[in-house]
Amino acid sequence: MGDTESTRIAYAHWAGEYIHRFGSIAATHPLDRELVRLWASSTSGRVLDLGCGPGQWTGFLHECGCDVSGVDPVAEFVEHARAHHPHLDVAQGDLESLQLPAASIGAVFAWYSLIHLDPAAVRRTLSELARVIAPGGVLLIGHFAADAAVESFAHTVITAYRWPVSWLADLLGEAGFDVTETHVREAAGQRPHGAVTARRRDIG
Repeated sequence: MGDTESTRIAYAHWAGEYIHRFGSIAATHPLDRELVRLWASSTSGRVLDLGCGPGQWTGFLHECGCDVSGVDPVAEFVEHARAHHPHLDVAQGDLESLQLPAASIGAVFAWYSLIHLDPAAVRRTLSELARVIAPGGVLLIGHFAADAAVESFAHTVITAYRWPVSWLADLLGEAGFDVTETHVREAAGQRPHGAVTARRRDIG
């Protein structure tokens, strides 16, 4: 797929239902919250919540002590995030082309915000993140995990992808990151969940 405009339109259509089901941090898995809390403690400088949706994780990162802002392409999500987190900076924007100077961000949090991108678009987005994250800055990506190969599947909103953690780790290496941790969480009757943390290499 990789059509970001189609994804934006699909999420705009589902925005009310999505916010109702997932718009609270209480709807997230406790193990995910603990993982994110620990990662947040490793950040310094400005943190960008990439694809922040209705802002539940943006607010959580703020509570963890991060200087965090959010960006999302879906206007309905941005409006909700601003209404419920008026003290935070949340903007509408393109995730593959961030309106930010090079090396201006200390960390990026991309929690299931890249799952609708095809492999080529994932590569482009990681290159963009490498551009805006300062050397030594950190990145956390949450995604659906696959065993051996990238797989598309019929997500409720629009086509999504499962990736092997090793595949994402390789792409991160190509983009200029050193992977620091990988995680896979499995539960009966659910798709496996993956998370990868990485650090931006020094430039030059």
